[in-house]
Amino acid sequence: MTQAVVNIVDLCVRRWRVTILVGALLLVACAFYAATRFSINTDIQTLVSQNLPWHQRQVELSKAFPQKGISVVVTATTPENADVATDELAQRLKENPGLFRDLVQPDSGEFFERNSLLLGSTADVQRTAEGLSRARRFLEALAADPTLRGAVDVLGSAAQAVAAGRLKLEQLGWPLSLTRKVLDGVLANKPAFFSWQELLQGHALAENQSRHFIEIAPKLDFKALQPGRAATEAIRKAASDLQLKQRFGAEISLTGEVPMNDDQFSVIRSSAVRDTLTALIGVLVILWLALRSFRLIAAVFFSLAVGLAATAALGLLMVGSFNLISIAFFVLFVGLGVDFGIQFSVRYRTERHELDNLRHALRCAAHKAGAPLALAAAATAIGFFAFLPTDYRGLSELGLIAGFGMLIAFACSITLVPAMLTALNPPGESAAVGFKWLAPVDAFLQRHRIAVIVGTILVVLAGTPLLFHLPFDFNPVDLQKSNSPSVVTYRKLQSEPETNGNDAEVLAGSQQQADLIAKRLSSLPEVARVMTLTNFIPTDQEQKLAAIHAADRAIGPALNPRGKRPAPNDEDTVNALRSTAQTLLKVATGASGAVGDDARAVASQLDQLASASADIRRKADAAVVPSLNHDLDRLRKTLSAQPVTRERLPADLVRDWQLQDGRARVQALAKGDANNVDVLRKFAEAVLTAEPAAAGAAVSYYESARTVTRAFVEAGIMALVAIAILLAIALRRITDVLLTLIPLLVAGALTLELSVLLGPQLNFANIIALPLLLGVGVAFKIYYIMAWRAGKTGLLQSTLTRAVVFSAMTNAAAFGSMWASNYPGMSSMGKMMALALACTMAAAVLFQPVLMGQPRQIKPHAEVPPLREAAE
Repeated sequence: MTQAVVNIVDLCVRRWRVTILVGALLLVACAFYAATRFSINTDIQTLVSQNLPWHQRQVELSKAFPQKGISVVVTATTPENADVATDELAQRLKENPGLFRDLVQPDSGEFFERNSLLLGSTADVQRTAEGLSRARRFLEALAADPTLRGAVDVLGSAAQAVAAGRLKLEQLGWPLSLTRKVLDGVLANKPAFFSWQELLQGHALAENQSRHFIEIAPKLDFKALQPGRAATEAIRKAASDLQLKQRFGAEISLTGEVPMNDDQFSVIRSSAVRDTLTALIGVLVILWLALRSFRLIAAVFFSLAVGLAATAALGLLMVGSFNLISIAFFVLFVGLGVDFGIQFSVRYRTERHELDNLRHALRCAAHKAGAPLALAAAATAIGFFAFLPTDYRGLSELGLIAGFGMLIAFACSITLVPAMLTALNPPGESAAVGFKWLAPVDAFLQRHRIAVIVGTILVVLAGTPLLFHLPFDFNPVDLQKSNSPSVVTYRKLQSEPETNGNDAEVLAGSQQQADLIAKRLSSLPEVARVMTLTNFIPTDQEQKLAAIHAADRAIGPALNPRGKRPAPNDEDTVNALRSTAQTLLKVATGASGAVGDDARAVASQLDQLASASADIRRKADAAVVPSLNHDLDRLRKTLSAQPVTRERLPADLVRDWQLQDGRARVQALAKGDANNVDVLRKFAEAVLTAEPAAAGAAVSYYESARTVTRAFVEAGIMALVAIAILLAIALRRITDVLLTLIPLLVAGALTLELSVLLGPQLNFANIIALPLLLGVGVAFKIYYIMAWRAGKTGLLQSTLTRAVVFSAMTNAAAFGSMWASNYPGMSSMGKMMALALACTMAAAVLFQPVLMGQPRQIKPHAEVPPLREAAE
């Protein structure tokens, strides 16, 4: 192998013009091919093998009940406004079927408005019916005059009842408080809305009562970096065109898989240029410190550019498009590709210090560095190829591309680097290359060799129990930027049991089977709630309908008066305002406490409103009347409720829970904080134990983590075995193989132990650091074992250590930019890679030379005959 590398370098040095020309043409051709064919498949469903049972269950469930992808959260200032805003937005979006394949309102619309009472408990229905009967006169007056005048007259009538002693002023405390708040907004020319539902409830309503959802299945373009961007922009535009915020005080938030992934890719894209420039500058600075020559840096960079372009083109040719994991080959190639270039260049600098002839120095560098580089490239490539058989397709494709990339990087380092150095002809080296100042440390470590070895092994063994507590954060939301809009909305919803999206789902053969499964899952302590289609068919309908129809007989005529008061003009409204103000002021005289203050304040506000312009009164009318009409209409619908059967359920609601062939969906929600990984893990395990056929988000996250972890363990074992076989063939000594692999295992164990103590937790993103640890670690260890076998001593102060240290620093600079990324997943990857680099460099530079001890008496490198001069 050594002679083959020397011959290749010899040829490229003699034919440097042709070599550089071929490299430049290859760079242009591959860069053009990669640029024109470049694509990223952002569909995360393709990252794992399609043959896994849990994935097949999820695919079957998704085909039967497709996930909508986008959840539109409509939050308004009042329940009435939330109803109207949601209905208007849903109707507008339905007009664009080319962009929105399916759309449902899971908690609002005609069905829920008509049957809201029926879906409650029997006690709630009876209590509401009795309350409506008592409010007959109040409702009759409002139905007869649903205007601002009518609302003010009702308040005036209540004040008169207080004056007559039929009511106490304290009984008007809640209506006065609401009225004061709304009139404050109207008179200050701020958005204000009155909620009649809140008035009837007698207390502030929960936030979720002023919130509704629209679930949307958009058409996605997976060739785009943000596949759902067109859909999300169309939703926001529709909300803006409808002026939902101005008319209803409604806020539109988007969450779900599609907007969250789009936000994630947007963050990555926005920080990509900054992170790349940071990495580039850092790499250049460290290359300068390592090589001390811009000509050497230019040679290494040219080799790196050609290799990167060739690997990208080959990768696209082999896999068609990159995925969210295989795209990491860029980082891996830069790190390991630079390593090969630095190793050759630093070796060249050492030879050039001793030899004045550039070409002879290159030949000597090839003779001494060729075999270690070739073995390191082969071992690293085999390590990456070991990922091919795993079930984690993203990792498998990364292994395929990175494996060939290592071979390409090696080829470029022994062809293009020598050719470029010949062309650029850097000056000779005036000083020796290495870390002579580390000689005392080198001697100290060798003197205390046994203590260092035993101490290192004891520290690693002492930390072994930590590996049993190695956490894996399988919640992909934790990888996203916490303040991105979709994640903020998601986290808020996750904190509420009713809107927790990390569910488990089961595809049952029939509705009867689904109900049995639901009953079984409901008994689990980890489960908060279980839903099937049956939950939308009210229980005890006979009793509930009897109470509702009794209320309808009592107040139905009041809600539908035969004659309504004529619509008021502005003067009528002013008179009503002044009259009610006077009555309120009269009953508030001498009253103390908050109710008295509210009564006097409202009286003053009504006077101000009467004296204000007609425009201000129209704003007051808009704050009060639309919600009044909405609630009166809804009450009429509610009191006309009919028995609900499976056949009477809305078609889109049924389609979300049961198929035409009878198969039905069961949904279970976790009890506790759904943002907590331990809660999700226990929930998924409990559900799978009770129902092994379960799927859904929580189960998929849990099973994905197991698949990824198993893939890395399998790949790691296969890689170590393959590398061990290669080393055994190349080194022909079992002891030398162990001296190479033991430091690698020490570095790996130490990395994982420190991640438990210091963080970060392993996750779907930073677990990619482990292939880097394998690749860089194997290369570093091979360099040292080959130098030791060649009889080298004082390795810590040697040229090799200089190359290893600066190679590691170059990687650290590249990955350090990832640490500073705005994308938490990328940042955690940078942190884990930095930790892995620190551990593997320490194991190679400090531990392996001590472990090897003094070298055997191996003959030094043979003299290399001078390079034949190329014919001029």
